[in-house]
Amino acid sequence: MRRRDFLKTASRSAAGLALVGGTAATAAGCAGSSSAAASGSAGADPLYEISLAEYSLHRAIGNGEMSNLEFPQVAREEFGIDAVEYVNFFFDSTEQSYLRRLKTRADDAGVNNLLIMCSREGPLAAPTEAKRQEAIDNHKKWIEAAAYLGCHSIRVDAVGSGSAAEQERRMAESLRRLCAFSEENGRLNILVENHSQQAADAAWLASVIERTDHPLAGTLPDFGNFCLEWEGEEWTSDCVREYDYYQGIRELMPYADAVSAKSYDFGSDGNETTIDYERMMQIVVNHDYHGHVGIEYEGDEMGEYEGIRATKRLLKRVRRTLRDA
Repeated sequence: MRRRDFLKTASRSAAGLALVGGTAATAAGCAGSSSAAASGSAGADPLYEISLAEYSLHRAIGNGEMSNLEFPQVAREEFGIDAVEYVNFFFDSTEQSYLRRLKTRADDAGVNNLLIMCSREGPLAAPTEAKRQEAIDNHKKWIEAAAYLGCHSIRVDAVGSGSAAEQERRMAESLRRLCAFSEENGRLNILVENHSQQAADAAWLASVIERTDHPLAGTLPDFGNFCLEWEGEEWTSDCVREYDYYQGIRELMPYADAVSAKSYDFGSDGNETTIDYERMMQIVVNHDYHGHVGIEYEGDEMGEYEGIRATKRLLKRVRRTLRDA
């Protein structure tokens, strides 16, 4: 059993002893959702399942071709995918009436809501206590929304300023506060992705999770977000120095409750041109992770729908290869 799984099991056992009746059943169900995903549902493929990250369709949503409410149906009908990962800034509201409509759409399509990726809610590793608390408070509504939708996690960004050591301390403190809030509001995991220049240093991010030392704090390793230094502005300029992708995934997988399969372009052989998927997925399954792997296509050379389908084909082919090895 992975150390992270042991901590989560122990935490759920303690929570169950403290609760009775339906309340205990509800808490155990929420806390167990990601563990169920990590071990595979009944009848599921023993290696990993495939989900769809909403950001793969950011252009379609941005230009009005589809909406957040339509995402679950599109995932099922266009791609044959029955599990989805949302992005917070595509939501029109966090009011219960809106969330009820979204949950109904997902239920009607037979789609599982896995998590909400949260960005633009403030720097959790900011230098000032006031800024950190504001960011923490901003994330609370997404924990509540994700719990309502039946998700097992939210994803947050490690954003701040100052030295790496200062940001590590502040980020761990903010994570503990978010985890404490989550304990009372659905027991969702609070996952940090390598989704900022500082968090691209996987060893640093692993240290943040170790320092947080909470069973609900974990990682969402992304195959591609490992830029340590940008030529200009982060995300909009060329990357000039990167962390080793494969080393980074190895360092983050011990804490993972979700995985993002980033893709950009594909060769004539169907392989991703910048990431060795077979090597990546071997690392993932070697860490005893058998949950959902979320397609996150971000390429420009083919359309979003085509890129999603190409990534799914590759993940399925790699799964067969690893399973038969």
